[in-house]
Amino acid sequence: MATTRTYDPTQYLGSAPHYRPGRPAYSHQLESVLVHELGLDGHGRLLDVGCGPGILTTRLAGYFDAAVGLDPDADMLVEGRKAADAAGLTNVSWVQATAEELPAGVPGQFRVITFGQSFHRMDELPVAHAVYEMLEPGGAVAMIAHSVEGRPKPLNPGHPPIPHDELRALVLRYVGSLERNGQGFAGLRDHTWQDILVQTHFGQVEEVWAPGIPDLLRNTDSVISGYLSMSWSAPHLYGDRLDAFVAEARAILAERSPDGLFWDWPGDTAIVIGRKPMDAP
Repeated sequence: MATTRTYDPTQYLGSAPHYRPGRPAYSHQLESVLVHELGLDGHGRLLDVGCGPGILTTRLAGYFDAAVGLDPDADMLVEGRKAADAAGLTNVSWVQATAEELPAGVPGQFRVITFGQSFHRMDELPVAHAVYEMLEPGGAVAMIAHSVEGRPKPLNPGHPPIPHDELRALVLRYVGSLERNGQGFAGLRDHTWQDILVQTHFGQVEEVWAPGIPDLLRNTDSVISGYLSMSWSAPHLYGDRLDAFVAEARAILAERSPDGLFWDWPGDTAIVIGRKPMDAP
């Protein structure tokens, strides 16, 4: 099921500046759902593992005394610091490390540990065991991602959808595969987060949902950044043909939407929650 992963520092090389503008936002109701489910009251510590440019870290930091964003990519952490400074957050610190190095570098216990679409990039089972031990009694892990599977699709608000089929075909022509990942290729994933957590002291977990953004619109720059934020389409994979790829992508998008706006439906926001009992040692 889970396979041992070795961190490749090139998997997101050049992607950091594209991540925030290119990734669609989680549900506007994410915070309120987490407050309700986890009883957040402004106290305790948050650890966001595989935080990237701190999208979850900065959204949730205000619900805790302190927050830590952890990621192995230095460029991603630079973007996280910029975002925290722009938001006036003073309770966030950043640690450059892989999840497999936990708990080193982040001493103490945490009330909540989050993974925003990052857990599958780690050596999952050992990391799950580690974060359980890092939680305070009564604490929780929350794994967060977009999901369209089995979710009702809203009506198109009037703009064309992103032409993903054409753009993926373009990536394939330039890069040669849609499974590129740094210097190698992404492995087959045949299990869920729940399959991993059930093998740990978390045991049975819960899945709750926050409604997605039904009228999410993205412009041409955002769509292109979205592709350049993916490990399988990271800027370094294009070499000296990056500008040519971007020009062709712009041409496709201009043909599909004269005003440069596209409807995006990444789905609702899925939240998988594992809890540490209050009476845990």
